[in-house]
Amino acid sequence: MNLLNSWFGNGENNSRIFSLLTLGLVVFVGVVAVGVFFIAVQGAEEIMVPDVRGKELVDALLELQVKELYPRIQLRYSQSADDKGTILEQDPLGGSIVKAGRRIRLVVSEGVLLNTLEDYVGRDVEEVRIELRTLFAAAPQPLLSLKEPFLYEYSSEPPGTILQQAPLAGTGISEPLELELVVSRGKEEILITVPSLVGLSIADALKQVSGAGINFTFDLGQAGETDRPGTVVAQDPAGKALVTVNTPVLIRVAPPEPTEGRVFGLFRYTLEQNPYPLAVRLEAILPSGETTTLITANYLGGEFTLPYELPPGSVLVLFMLDREIYREEISAPSPDILYLEQL
Repeated sequence: MNLLNSWFGNGENNSRIFSLLTLGLVVFVGVVAVGVFFIAVQGAEEIMVPDVRGKELVDALLELQVKELYPRIQLRYSQSADDKGTILEQDPLGGSIVKAGRRIRLVVSEGVLLNTLEDYVGRDVEEVRIELRTLFAAAPQPLLSLKEPFLYEYSSEPPGTILQQAPLAGTGISEPLELELVVSRGKEEILITVPSLVGLSIADALKQVSGAGINFTFDLGQAGETDRPGTVVAQDPAGKALVTVNTPVLIRVAPPEPTEGRVFGLFRYTLEQNPYPLAVRLEAILPSGETTTLITANYLGGEFTLPYELPPGSVLVLFMLDREIYREEISAPSPDILYLEQL
């Protein structure tokens, strides 16, 4: 019994010994954790990233493997068929110092998006222009572009139709290429009848002009003794006259009576002169968020003018070929409301 007591002592001693052992174990585990932490912080060996741009993918992967670096591959079309399978870009760049095990982003060429030239004859030139812009939107230099200005010829084909192209369809594309086009102006000296607009309300006149195919220009003038405000008071050439499609038709309107909560004015914007009329649309976004179309017409170009009567805060948006080209907000009575002399 005395011997056991000499080994283990009483209960109080046993508790002290257990506490010391526990404390020692905690200290030991802490020392091990700190050691592991510093080993982890020290991390992998620092190495220099090789420059693999312009190299074949297989060769680039071997170089990265030797350096214990790992690729993250992205594919992209390029401007030359000879680039296919080569590295276009890398991140981090060659010469950067990183730790082993780092992932390196590699952009690999899939070659060219187009291998041969398509047949564009018979298609609308504006559709082709938009298609090529979309196709090469992200390219620093487009693989295929249109040579402008185009060559135009009168023909029985609708205006804007591609009649000829050079190089011809089927030509191989291995480097940036400029495409020359011959485009139809439409039939030569087409005559159209000018609609009779005098006396019509502005809204009715816009409907007539929209489908008439005339090269119209609006301005403002005072109503005569027999004219009503808000109507067409004069036009030149007169209604039912035969004119060519590029003949400007001047339409003079008298402003309507002032209406509370409405602003009357004349929208103006100068468009590029076109060889043939292009689809133009003017829309108004009302303060309520509703959108209304004021006019849709084919327009040759030059100064585009149109009367409007809208709530303040409305936004006028001009489109050509369904692409927005200009917008302005109506915030106050337009300074263009001028009472001009009669024709």
